[in-house]
Amino acid sequence: MNVILLDNVENLGSIGDLVKVKAGYGRNFLLPQGKAALATPENMKAIESRRTELEKHAKGELADAKKRAGVINGMELVIPANAGSEDKLFGSVGPIDITEAFAAVQVEVQRSEVRMPDGPIHQLGDFQIGVHLHPEVNAEVTVKVVAAD
Repeated sequence: MNVILLDNVENLGSIGDLVKVKAGYGRNFLLPQGKAALATPENMKAIESRRTELEKHAKGELADAKKRAGVINGMELVIPANAGSEDKLFGSVGPIDITEAFAAVQVEVQRSEVRMPDGPIHQLGDFQIGVHLHPEVNAEVTVKVVAAD
């Protein structure tokens, strides 16, 4: 399936690029998310005329992401959790808990932006968590999981 990208897509291309993708990826992700359009002659002409507008919009999103990263980077979040012996948690701390901790300090972060490559946290301590704000912008925060009173 050939599509024209309407947005920068990580590991695929940038605005206006004509790329070949698997049909399922195009139908189920790129087209519904508005990140691409089918590569028809009409769409190619329309996108070429809108290219500057799309690039301006993409630069605005990048600037917003960099501003958010400046606020988030290096932040320390404290999350109280119930723990048993040997500092093991009853349950775990996952992306939902981290977004709630961000909301408590009036910082808006989506659950899909939280990156936990090692999976949920199952013990007390300090952990480095990534926040993926934009294909070109990532931030690091420290999550401190402490025993709840």
